Amino acid sequence: MNGFSKLSGATKGYIVLIALVFLSWLIFKILTPDNFGSPENLMAYFQASLIATVGAIGFYFVMDMGLFDFSIGANIILSAVVGCQLANTFGMGYPGLILGCIITGSLVGLCNGFFYVRLRIPSMIVTAGLALIYESIANYIAGGVGQTLPSDMRGLGQMPGNIILACITFVIAYVILNYTKFGTYTYAIGSNEYVAKNMGINVDRYKVYAFILSGAFFGAMAILTISYGSSIVAVTGMQSMSRNFIPTMGCFFGLAFMRYGIPLQAIILGEFIVNIIFFGFISLGAPTAIQDMISGLALLIIITLTTKIVKGEIVK
Repeated sequence: MNGFSKLSGATKGYIVLIALVFLSWLIFKILTPDNFGSPENLMAYFQASLIATVGAIGFYFVMDMGLFDFSIGANIILSAVVGCQLANTFGMGYPGLILGCIITGSLVGLCNGFFYVRLRIPSMIVTAGLALIYESIANYIAGGVGQTLPSDMRGLGQMPGNIILACITFVIAYVILNYTKFGTYTYAIGSNEYVAKNMGINVDRYKVYAFILSGAFFGAMAILTISYGSSIVAVTGMQSMSRNFIPTMGCFFGLAFMRYGIPLQAIILGEFIVNIIFFGFISLGAPTAIQDMISGLALLIIITLTTKIVKGEIVK
């Protein structure tokens, strides 16, 4: 234990994360050794986790400022519908898909940030209300029909396309967070908004920027989502909120491991852990309700343990 306490914060964080990955794999490998956890399966789990990871990394900029977004699912669906329409109906191909998703996601983020700042009510209330509007717009654009991406345009849903797109988003997020004024202000506002204001930071402006950036990442997540699944259906009545869960879980890992100095890396491995657990329950044949209940419980346990490990310490 004394040796562990002398390690740097980042090293401690990586050790804990890798241990959690191994433990999650080991439990299900013991329970169902024949159809879970082979190297090929693990690669498939990781590729599936990249979809939510891209969105979770963007969401981190919002959550680190103490804000929340209930329109994640609606943003993903609307962005995917617009991108698919531009790619198919307007014949723009990959440029239409990529630009349509990312620009739409950014505009949704801009609306979220604008109305949050102007209305001065909690972000979760603003985004929950706006989610209904985004769902309706997506349903109108889609004409009530599921949107399907042609087979020759699904390259970003499989290797190496998905890996390349995910790596690009990771690098962008890392550079912004660690080497830009925006990244510095993100941490400052998240640590103490009052102090940040006294330092001369325009807090409202940077909150809007955070929503826009987050929206762009959700647009990238929409690209991976429709490319991987090949189709998407516009829903109404807040049914899109089911898509909020997994990116939010990954973002919690980032917040929990922020004290180790590796929030983005924690999101990547955290989403991998979530997918290992998810596919582990599938291999066991567990009902969906049981999967969700145990996955949520596992998340609470993991976050509780990881946030208490360094209680009272200063991690450098």
